[in-house]
Amino acid sequence: MIDTQRFASFLLVVATLIVLPGPSVLFVVSRGVSLGRRAAVFTAFGNESAMLVQVMAVACGLGFVVERSVVVFSVLKFAGAGYLVCLGWQAWRHRAELTVAIAGPTSSYTSRRILRDGFVVGIGNPKGVLIFTAVLPQFVDRSAGDAPVQLLFLGLICVAIALVSDVSWGLLAGTARTWLARSPRRLSAIGGASGAVMMGLGVKLAVSRRP
Repeated sequence: MIDTQRFASFLLVVATLIVLPGPSVLFVVSRGVSLGRRAAVFTAFGNESAMLVQVMAVACGLGFVVERSVVVFSVLKFAGAGYLVCLGWQAWRHRAELTVAIAGPTSSYTSRRILRDGFVVGIGNPKGVLIFTAVLPQFVDRSAGDAPVQLLFLGLICVAIALVSDVSWGLLAGTARTWLARSPRRLSAIGGASGAVMMGLGVKLAVSRRP
């Protein structure tokens, strides 16, 4: 299937990309801060349901096309890099606006609505598309055959990592909502740090070479 060294590199890369705050993570955190831990967990499940859809699309051929085409790979790589830099800049620039999540009223949200909102944010998250189309194909061992099976296997691992990450972020935000509310500067620091990291990832992706 996949050799140990390649698999270890895959885990390191995708875990780093997934754990660092992006649109889905920030949405989960926002729900945890404003609505509590239950809402954060359901939001995370909605996000990962969307990731499953993306994984199936990649396993059906989209990811392999990207892996075999230098032009398509380069376009996606630079588009993803530009997106991450732009997203990081916006997160840093508007870092103080995370306080809005606490200031807003806490309404009664049904589980179905929370799952739906999480799915919508997840399916439109370019970071997920970037991981599945530009990153995953790089770790497929073509000499081992069964590329779609490898993509599906790696994609499901990504979903599992994302679920653990999002739930952890959400539970932490839901638990710390009172502590965060006492100091808007703490929220600002979180937003600024995540923005700087995302910009760094974007630059790294742009200068990375195709294996």
